[in-house]
Amino acid sequence: MSLTFHWFLPTYGDSRYLVGGGHGVATTTASGSRPATLAYLGQIARSAEQLGFEGALTPTGAWCEDAWLSTAMLAEVTERLKFLVAFRPGLLSPTLAAQMAATYQRHSGQRLLLNVVTGGESTEQRAYGDFLDKDARYARCDEFLHVVRALWRGERVDFEGEHVHVEGAELTRTPDPVPPLYFGGSSPAAGTVAANHSDVYLTWGEPPHKVAEKIQWIRGLAAEQGRTVRFGIRLHVISRDTSEQAWAEAQRLLDALDPATISRVQEGLARSESVGQRRMLDLHGGSTADLEIYPNLWAGVGLVRGGAGTALVGSHAEVAERIEEYHALGIDEFVLSGHPHLEEAYWFGEGVLPILERKGLWRHPAGAADGAPASIPFAGGAREPAAAS
Repeated sequence: MSLTFHWFLPTYGDSRYLVGGGHGVATTTASGSRPATLAYLGQIARSAEQLGFEGALTPTGAWCEDAWLSTAMLAEVTERLKFLVAFRPGLLSPTLAAQMAATYQRHSGQRLLLNVVTGGESTEQRAYGDFLDKDARYARCDEFLHVVRALWRGERVDFEGEHVHVEGAELTRTPDPVPPLYFGGSSPAAGTVAANHSDVYLTWGEPPHKVAEKIQWIRGLAAEQGRTVRFGIRLHVISRDTSEQAWAEAQRLLDALDPATISRVQEGLARSESVGQRRMLDLHGGSTADLEIYPNLWAGVGLVRGGAGTALVGSHAEVAERIEEYHALGIDEFVLSGHPHLEEAYWFGEGVLPILERKGLWRHPAGAADGAPASIPFAGGAREPAAAS
């Protein structure tokens, strides 16, 4: 099975640093934040498409632009790239969500993937008018996805659960194909929902033995429901021509971090209700020391960023080796990002993907490139003059 790679659309803005702005760099140094304009996001999307990424993840939350609207607009400036739209089930009705997905799938040319985000933090959920606790949110998500799946099958749905209640719900047009559901979570409640409904279970980047444990856990739960689930992993990446160059870039990002910012972010993340977030925090403990927690796996991103906090760092060959190692555990899909997202897409796409292609582990979704590189006159040196006839 060919590996699948997705990139990331930073709909909150981009930077050459882990945190945009405020680094006090010299005016002669490339820096600054890049606003999340459609023009810039379009650059990233088109580059990802050209390089061979299957799709692009777009986040959800009060800190970024709306994923549905942003990606619907970006579908107009791309041709093949799929959009992994993150959305929160508790913030809209299941009937409306099923209808939105069907409409998106038709108008985008079947390019919708859905990342179900149950909502890990009660404080943010309450800002949206959602006052359920964490376990109740997962119970509601289970009911929500039950209704959505039934509607996508073309059924007329009457359902009264503890949290979801619909009568006579149906779609005039169902999505074809049905968009796959991506789902993550490390709590017991999350595992149940993933086993019942997910097509792809996503884990954040942890050392391989921990990832293997999560795969075994979800695979077992899904088997109890008579289902099989594919697996993906969410990682950042710093890939360069040499290992030294890659680690120098990681060090540059680390050196630019303000200790006060690290302390403030870590204090906030320590209050998180998310089991996955606690697992990320345990990888570095808030310290800038010993951040290489496994060969080529760097936990520095998680010092100032919630959610996925690890990066693959190394030469293109080393990064490819780590990808092979995760693939051997059962990971088939990789959702990647880098800082800045435009340039890092090229480092990975031109450095790592060709290695995986030569090994038969990946192929460009669009097939072989059209035509061969242009022949430059006289590039091969002087030619012998033709013999006189």
